[in-house]
Amino acid sequence: MSEDHILIENPEAHPGVRVIRMNRPDKKNALTRAMYDRMADALIDADKDSNVRVVVMFGVPGCFSSGNDLNDFMAIAMEPSQAKGVNRFILELGKFAKPLLSGVDGLAIGIGTTMNLHCDLTFATPRSQFRTPFTDLALVPEAASSLLGPASMGHQRAFAMFAAGIGFTAEEARDAGLIWKVVSEDELEAVTLKAADDLAAKPPNALAISRKLLKKPVDDINARMHDELHHFANQLKSPEAMQAFQAFMNRKK
Repeated sequence: MSEDHILIENPEAHPGVRVIRMNRPDKKNALTRAMYDRMADALIDADKDSNVRVVVMFGVPGCFSSGNDLNDFMAIAMEPSQAKGVNRFILELGKFAKPLLSGVDGLAIGIGTTMNLHCDLTFATPRSQFRTPFTDLALVPEAASSLLGPASMGHQRAFAMFAAGIGFTAEEARDAGLIWKVVSEDELEAVTLKAADDLAAKPPNALAISRKLLKKPVDDINARMHDELHHFANQLKSPEAMQAFQAFMNRKK
């Protein structure tokens, strides 16, 4: 089923570009453990494939990702070892060596926001909403967002998003440095793929070196991810997290 929910494409019209598309519209692209695993595998395969020069991530119209699937999230809370697929994807994001782009339309919640910190160019539509309700669920930031967020946004904007849980509009996200450009819904895919085409046409070694020089060192990102995962796992088992999950589930009912 994860094959249906995560589509891997090599568009003929865009040589050198691989598209990873989250495709679970009925659940607002809530990510399951199997979906995380498939995306991790897709990143690994793209990194190894010399024919792939750029990777682009898309969601569906109106929803990039609403974050973790709640049933899977509760299973992970009961047994943290179930988080293996989630952790694999996060760690692969941190060490992915090729240009990574994203096109965001609509909801970008939790990991739907933080994965864009690892993207080199993110395009988003005006109706996009970026939000990370970590502390509302008695959790902590993930995907090295506690390192990359302040580096790109400054402390106060990063605190607003990742600690206070304040949502950002597309324009606010652009002004904060989380995304590159705001484009219309009709233009999103075409503009994002055009940017990918332009990067795929550049000398790959020069581009790879430039990207590496511009980004935080992989070791620093990896160390912060492991630190966050440690705190995240501990918080998942905490009484305040159980209380927050129960309150959230009651609101959903």
